[in-house]
Amino acid sequence: MIDPDWLAARFEEQRPHLRSVAYRMLGSLAEAEDTVQDAWLRASRADASEVENLGGWLTTIVARLSLDRLRARSARREDLVGVQMPDPIVSSIEGGADSAAPDPEHLTVLADSIGLAMLIVLDRLPPAERLAFVLHDTFGLPFDEIAPIVERTPTATRQLASRARRRVRGAGPTSTDVPIARQREIIDAFIAASRAGDFEALLRILDPDVVVHADTAADRGPFAGVLEVRGVQAVTAQAKAFSQFAAGARHAIVNGGAGLVIYSGERPFAVVGVTIRGDTIVEMDFILRPERLRALGLAPD
Repeated sequence: MIDPDWLAARFEEQRPHLRSVAYRMLGSLAEAEDTVQDAWLRASRADASEVENLGGWLTTIVARLSLDRLRARSARREDLVGVQMPDPIVSSIEGGADSAAPDPEHLTVLADSIGLAMLIVLDRLPPAERLAFVLHDTFGLPFDEIAPIVERTPTATRQLASRARRRVRGAGPTSTDVPIARQREIIDAFIAASRAGDFEALLRILDPDVVVHADTAADRGPFAGVLEVRGVQAVTAQAKAFSQFAAGARHAIVNGGAGLVIYSGERPFAVVGVTIRGDTIVEMDFILRPERLRALGLAPD
């Protein structure tokens, strides 16, 4: 039998990677943490003496547990309405207090950052497709290791990942290779155009197929009751309403890219992830629910 203290130490070394796998699978920081803890309980009770690749074994445990959670989530999906927004990871708020930054454990998830736009697309995939895509395309696991988790042959598992890849590509841009400084310049131009009501400037800044997602309560300002807005004309109309809150916008890093935390007075009002391609904004993802902002440590209790 493996020494329990040795196994616990090795597990802690793997914890950042395991949390990263679970977060990409689930889009929820709390569920990712719970999944990793459940994985430790399973690992600590198992006989790992014959395990040759401990990291791969632990990743498989986390993947199986994540898949179970995704399947349970899909079973109750009919009770949910609209776009289900992932948890953002917010850091480096301009002018913000140190307490607004995520703890170091959450920051480890950003070592290989994944944007909110990608997480939203992944959330639309069937559970097995999501797992095959994440484990293969993001973490490089071979299909013969993924296949037993999804109970498919390696060939069928490859097809799952291929379908997921096509769905991701078909959803439009989900990431950016624009430097952070340039992203912030474009976001500043959007804020300035919104405040000025400059329709022509907004048309230059926003992609023709721009999309806005919002996780919002009924009384949360310009995106109240709105779950998804598509197209530059519709988004421009909403952007004009955004101008009343523009003065409270502060730059932040949201899931590794440029974004905003918007304040109303001293109280955080929204977290915004922004996806930019070239010189235009292609997606904006708003988290506005007060209880979610509190869970991120951005709103007072």
